[in-house]
Amino acid sequence: MSTVLPVLLLGLAGLLLGGAWSFHKQGAGRGAVVVMVVLAGLALAGGVAWLWPGNR
Repeated sequence: MSTVLPVLLLGLAGLLLGGAWSFHKQGAGRGAVVVMVVLAGLALAGGVAWLWPGNR
């Protein structure tokens, strides 16, 4: 599981960023786009932190 979780988190980050971009292009409210970008950033940070050497 320790090798799958960071890949899933990075994939989730990409999905959320793509969704935020799509929301932005469709004219969604700024709040919805900001929430999506923040969630994507958290998922990206979690995936990178999981892969960072020496954190186990």
